[in-house]
Amino acid sequence: MESQCSDLSPQISEVKKQFTNVYESLAQFTSSLDQEGIDMLNDLKSISKKITDAGKLASAYHLSRLLVPYTNKCHEIFNSVRQLSTKRKGALIVVQREDPIDDWITKGTPIFAEISSSLLDSIFHVGSPLHDGAVWIQNDIIVSAANILPLTKKTYKNKKLGTRHRAAIGLSELTDALVFVVSEETGKESFSFNGSLYPFQMIIQK
Repeated sequence: MESQCSDLSPQISEVKKQFTNVYESLAQFTSSLDQEGIDMLNDLKSISKKITDAGKLASAYHLSRLLVPYTNKCHEIFNSVRQLSTKRKGALIVVQREDPIDDWITKGTPIFAEISSSLLDSIFHVGSPLHDGAVWIQNDIIVSAANILPLTKKTYKNKKLGTRHRAAIGLSELTDALVFVVSEETGKESFSFNGSLYPFQMIIQK
């Protein structure tokens, strides 16, 4: 079966478009600095938002490249993360890569079902007995749900991280797994890799 993740060109073209827009905005801002009546602070605020948005898209593109060799179900995962984000359903999804993760997690309930966004949504439905833990994905299969991950011992100045985010960072410190996180409070999407947490904005290709 051909991977759903094989065509990354629409994403990289969008990343380039966003950064080109940032460059043009910066150029226009720089050329207008000596003009009277410009709202410098408002212009800077607008440019800062564009940079943040472009960074999220670049992060999503990088995420896709990290994920492509390890599952054919990228779009199912991304669609699920987007839906969970929209509904503000907290979620924690582990995608195993090269390193085994068995020794680092407390195993939950076996699933052994093909990945689908509808199944992931039902697992993280509030009230489901499985929604509090992490889903473990290997290749195209949801291996189990309600898994418990090790928490990072890192401390972060001026940043309060919830249990899901600390668990995502914790596992990615010990293995090369990709760990998706959806915040229940804000709905924001992020992923952890190599012990770092990155926000991202995924474009769903149809």
